[in-house]
Amino acid sequence: MDILLLGSGGREHALAWRISQSPLCERLFIAPGNAGTETCGVNLDLDPVEFPAIGAFCVEHHIDMVVVGPEEPLVRGIYDYFRLEPSLQHIPVIGPSAKAAQLEGSKAFAKAFMTRHGIPTAAYREFNGQNYSEGVEYLKGHATPIVLKADGLAAGKGVIIAQNHVEAMAEFELMIQESKFGEAGHTVVVEEFLTGVELSVFVLTDGKDFLVLPEAKDYKRIGEGDTGLNTGGMGAVSPVPFADQAFMEKVRTRIIEPTVRGIAEEGLDYKGFIFIGLISLQGEPFVIEYNCRLGDPETEVVLPRVRTDLVELLKAVAEGRIRDQSIDIDPRSTATVMLVSGGYPGQYDKGHEIQGLDILNEEDVLVFHAGTKVKEGQVLTNGGRVMAVTAYGDSLTEAVKRSLKIIEFIEFEGMYYRRDIGYEFEGK
Repeated sequence: MDILLLGSGGREHALAWRISQSPLCERLFIAPGNAGTETCGVNLDLDPVEFPAIGAFCVEHHIDMVVVGPEEPLVRGIYDYFRLEPSLQHIPVIGPSAKAAQLEGSKAFAKAFMTRHGIPTAAYREFNGQNYSEGVEYLKGHATPIVLKADGLAAGKGVIIAQNHVEAMAEFELMIQESKFGEAGHTVVVEEFLTGVELSVFVLTDGKDFLVLPEAKDYKRIGEGDTGLNTGGMGAVSPVPFADQAFMEKVRTRIIEPTVRGIAEEGLDYKGFIFIGLISLQGEPFVIEYNCRLGDPETEVVLPRVRTDLVELLKAVAEGRIRDQSIDIDPRSTATVMLVSGGYPGQYDKGHEIQGLDILNEEDVLVFHAGTKVKEGQVLTNGGRVMAVTAYGDSLTEAVKRSLKIIEFIEFEGMYYRRDIGYEFEGK
């Protein structure tokens, strides 16, 4: 098969790494890719949301499957574009339709879906410019902290946890009246704040049946001890120690099964990954959010634990026969630590040379590029999150230590990383 993978981050490098290992994959193209994906296939100067250009390439190069990494092409409807274009209808797209992608693209859509199908989640209300005054009164009587979510995609920055009513009302005004998050924040979902431990569960579905991939826990805060600003993710670990068989059975029966059943009942086209962000409240799982693709940096610890041929699984999804598949999971632990540019998640510079990559040859360690590019033979930084260093271990602690050991060989100007990924699972 000739496969086109869309995206440019660490998630896409991990996908490219695993896809390229499959005997079913003859050629792999990545659009636009990064310095790491160049080692797995051919990078293309194509924008993942320029559907006509993507389609033309697929026709010209006889692409057999399109795998979509990031959420934006899915929410914008790349699945639908291929289904409606006669020259592209035969090419399966791994990902949901635009309507199904609203599970990520609209917080209000997702919350209403969960309510319809009895899926446990935080209590909520939604407000916009038309009922803004009602929203202000609602906030005044709401228990604190208060969670405010921009309804649409906001580059991972659309969630505010207000510690008091003054902050909540100020942010509410900024989002709806002042367009703090643009169109994404013109509708705001107000949720109760749930206190517990979070984790991410990943499902591969053909819209009727599913397989559960390894779970993971990521670390969003820039500072050690989970302090400071939110980021796109500073690291992740898998498995998650508290997610034992009993807990995961609750997740399966109360969340995954009704989610997939709801997708089928509502006639949503969904052939791809479902990322379910969960929180455990005294051992009971509640859904925080859905994403319509794999997470980042969770992919960098999940896919290394999947031993099964990924292309065979994706082919089964496209053909509606995922129920006939099984998944072989590596029992070892994995941990990834993200190296970021100085100043991230605020302002940061690009174009710094990354040194030390040529001497990395450690067994059971993988380096996944995120924000990188190659220029005149040098690997340069090209984003806030630069690369993820993933390691295997017989325990999470061992995996983290091995990752940190390898990082000592890597260097670029302003490089920063957290040394405490997995800190709450020390010794496990």
